[in-house]
Amino acid sequence: CLEFLLDNGADPSLRDKQGYTAVHYAAAYGNRQNLELLLEMSFNCLEDVESTVPVSPLHLAAYNGHCEALKTLAETLVNLDVRDHKGRTALYLATERGSTECVEVLTSHGASALVKERKRKWTPLHAAAANGNTDSLHLLIDSGERADITDVMDIHGQTPLMLAIMNGHVDCVHLLLEKGSTADAADKRGRTALHRGAVTGCEDCLAALLDHDAFVLCRDFKGRTPIHFASACGHLEILRTLLQAALSTDPLDSVVDYSGYSPMHWASYSGHEDCLELLLEHNPFAYLEGNPFTPLHCAVINNQDGTAEMLVEALGAKIVNSRDAKGRTPLHAAAFADNIHGLQLLLHHQAEVDTTDKLGRTPLMLASENGHTAAVEFLLYQAKANITVLDVNKNTALHLACSKGHEKCALLILGETQDLGLINASNSALQMPLHIAARNGLASVVQALLSRGATVLAVDEEGHTPALACAPNKDVADCLALILSTMKPFPPKDAISSFSFNLLKNCGIAAKTAACGALPNGSTCPYGKDRHGAIGLDGCYSE
Repeated sequence: CLEFLLDNGADPSLRDKQGYTAVHYAAAYGNRQNLELLLEMSFNCLEDVESTVPVSPLHLAAYNGHCEALKTLAETLVNLDVRDHKGRTALYLATERGSTECVEVLTSHGASALVKERKRKWTPLHAAAANGNTDSLHLLIDSGERADITDVMDIHGQTPLMLAIMNGHVDCVHLLLEKGSTADAADKRGRTALHRGAVTGCEDCLAALLDHDAFVLCRDFKGRTPIHFASACGHLEILRTLLQAALSTDPLDSVVDYSGYSPMHWASYSGHEDCLELLLEHNPFAYLEGNPFTPLHCAVINNQDGTAEMLVEALGAKIVNSRDAKGRTPLHAAAFADNIHGLQLLLHHQAEVDTTDKLGRTPLMLASENGHTAAVEFLLYQAKANITVLDVNKNTALHLACSKGHEKCALLILGETQDLGLINASNSALQMPLHIAARNGLASVVQALLSRGATVLAVDEEGHTPALACAPNKDVADCLALILSTMKPFPPKDAISSFSFNLLKNCGIAAKTAACGALPNGSTCPYGKDRHGAIGLDGCYSE
């Protein structure tokens, strides 16, 4: 039929709406005879073979696995490395699709295995390794294009070996290693194939790497070894193998990363009890090495009850009251995370409930500042935490709760006291809880403070009473102070009475005359653009 149409003047160069010609269709459907006929009877068809708009016939044949049609095209074309809009060659597509026969046709006709696609910069070798196409991978390596062909890297610095490991293709791993792939090659983050094996948990892949002398203590850009990764991912047998290999490699290596974290930290944080048990057997005092934010801190801050219990039972008081670089104990970490079970566990093992960190803050203060109502309630009612402790800025837990707008926490604290000394306590900025609660609009807290005798005339270091603390900005505060100053009639004389002067002073305006008021402290304006920014309370738990 095709021959009849061609003999009667049919134009083989015509394109459909998508831009495909008869050559494209013959290639896509694998009709070798029709393809040969088109190429033989029409010179124009040779141009269609090399056309990449919208995609070349070579790509269509390779994608659909038509090796005979592909062979015809390969014998016709000079350049087999034409690329589609994504930068993929026909060899890349054949490899990705797992068509070994097409790969063989293309490599035997000189197609390059090193041309990279645009997005990830993968070569056909990367595609073969990632998809587990061992036979295709073998053909690509044997093309002999380059001596180090197995170590070609993608945009992230990954080799085909790394991709084979990540996808658990054991046969590809063995082949690549036998063909000379570098076992310790690292990507742009310093991570090797062994790091990937530790993450995926493929024991056969890991064994193959170790058989080829992969370095077990290799470190990535954060100093983490494959042992860290196995601990974090909970791969017990992998971890066991790596620990044994590490002992024979360098028994003195403390195996801590550049932040000072050990595999024990990671197992504790991730809640992998079996891995933690193995690590405790291997080196029970590893927690003493590296970062003082101990594995117990890690366990309780991530609500991992199982690993926390194991650590407490194994190490006892030595770790329960340990302190990190900021002076925080595991009890601080549990309070920060609102971890009630962790608080119970630690206090049952003699944790000090009112211990303070380097900022002078107790676990109760951390819980209050972060709005953890359950932790505040437990520490107040069950642990009988001291609510009068002051931090380095003379803030109480009540100050901190009010400063972050945590109404329930503030009311819980107030429910435990009628002490005027606490209610009217001033911090280093001379702010009482009433100043801060008013400024943050905590009406129920203000009411509770007033009912307990909080003074309304006390001024902070800016000369503001709690009433003026409610003002959203300086101008409103000034206006409010002026209005308040006229609520008592002025004396008939021009001079202002001592009462009026004191009233103005308490309202934040030191007046020289009845008509004109000046800001306290000369020309200094106590207000910023954001009224809330005036509160001098530091962040505490940043790590």
